[in-house]
Amino acid sequence: MPSSELSNITAVILAGGLGTRLRSVVADRQKVSVEISGRPFVTYLFDQLLFSRINRAVLCTGYLGDRIKETIGNAYKSLTIGYSQEPAPLGTAGALRNAVSTINGDQVLVLNGDSYYETDITAFWRWHQSKGAAGSLLLTTVPDTRRYGKVETDVQGKILRFNEKGANAGPGLINAGIYIISKQLIFSIPSGKKISLEQEMFPLWVNQELYGCSGKGRFIDIGTPEDYARAAFFFKGKQS
Repeated sequence: MPSSELSNITAVILAGGLGTRLRSVVADRQKVSVEISGRPFVTYLFDQLLFSRINRAVLCTGYLGDRIKETIGNAYKSLTIGYSQEPAPLGTAGALRNAVSTINGDQVLVLNGDSYYETDITAFWRWHQSKGAAGSLLLTTVPDTRRYGKVETDVQGKILRFNEKGANAGPGLINAGIYIISKQLIFSIPSGKKISLEQEMFPLWVNQELYGCSGKGRFIDIGTPEDYARAAFFFKGKQS
């Protein structure tokens, strides 16, 4: 059973994207609230947080934010849920910067709201602490990195560079959508501007003790109709 060391950490879930690739199959809701086997996708992320004894999550919402709040509510089991609504589209980094006042403590756990990585968050937290990192990303290996962009690290896990999507075909490490980021880094994000964590801030932070922790868990990104269709099989057997 995980320890309670993460009980005071705020988990921020990035849920403000437009979800344009999924509109052909799910046009009336955001990706975090699409149903997988009869339950909103984000509840699988909530269960992952609860397993690590995290008790507070904040959803960064934008497009269809009111509908997300209506669907998800203010609590899930013992998890308290808050919201940070974008005044205008801010991108993943801008949304995180907009939510900084909702974050307890000096570090925050950040999860992409349209992907799931089967991993031990408590072990990731301890790895991050052992590195003395300002920020850490969970990484996973895929057969072809072109869709996601490739992440390169040294033998200690320090991130050396991010390669753009569409380049360097073949197997490699990719960003698995779970991060631990210090408030110091978050405050370096320009406030009120549309800006991306993946494309702009992470490459900028490479020289500021940014690390990548490699894992071997299963990974799914539900952002395309094809992956959305296979999500029910991916989550088969996970209890509600």
